[in-house]
Amino acid sequence: MTTTTARPTAATGAAPLAISGARVAFRDGPDERVVLDGLDLRVEPGELVVISGESGAGKSTLLTVAGLLRRPDAGEVTIAGTAASGLSDRARTALRGEHIAFVYQSANLLPSLTAIEQLELVGHIRRERMSEVRERARGLLEDLDLADRAGQLPSELSGGERQRVGIARALMASPSVLIADEPTASLDPARARSVSDLLADAAHRRGIATLVVAHDQAPLRVADRHLHLESGLVHDVALSVGESVDVMAQG
Repeated sequence: MTTTTARPTAATGAAPLAISGARVAFRDGPDERVVLDGLDLRVEPGELVVISGESGAGKSTLLTVAGLLRRPDAGEVTIAGTAASGLSDRARTALRGEHIAFVYQSANLLPSLTAIEQLELVGHIRRERMSEVRERARGLLEDLDLADRAGQLPSELSGGERQRVGIARALMASPSVLIADEPTASLDPARARSVSDLLADAAHRRGIATLVVAHDQAPLRVADRHLHLESGLVHDVALSVGESVDVMAQG
């Protein structure tokens, strides 16, 4: 896939997202269940990486580690050149807010806010000038073919439209890293393809390192890399044009 020139990261040669030797284990009665076992992962600017794996393999745990929502038991997560392991909780939160945005399966829109207000809230939280925020919000909705839905509440939008608003809201933060947890799982095939195309376009045109967990086919059509999580490690899965990769049973 062709990508545009990505914006520079905080340190020369630093990937927006790099995980090194991550280990996460949970107690299961007297036993220990290792979910991530020295996992390494690097996502470059403008790259869309799709993670698949069986139910319980640790995909959601991987996303929480990558998104600085939990600390690994061992290993390092580096965001735009900044290592997170030695940071305080407050500094980790600030780093996450500056560089990372999330897209969820259900979009998680606030029911009382219109589509454009969902986006404007991001600018308000970031204490940006509201005139500039509204202009950028309108531009993003237009880019995602939602300009005519700007004044609609989530209850007035289709599932695909709600998910596109969720993507637009994530892009309002101008993230270095975008993390999406099964963003097409609740959509019909046509809408799933549309949302996947939007994620790929955002990654490639805006230079965003994008990490997607998916159990359905649509995101694999646009993936730059497909990784399978098994036994606590990720393994490359070859992708070729027109190849059909069955991940439906992997959950």
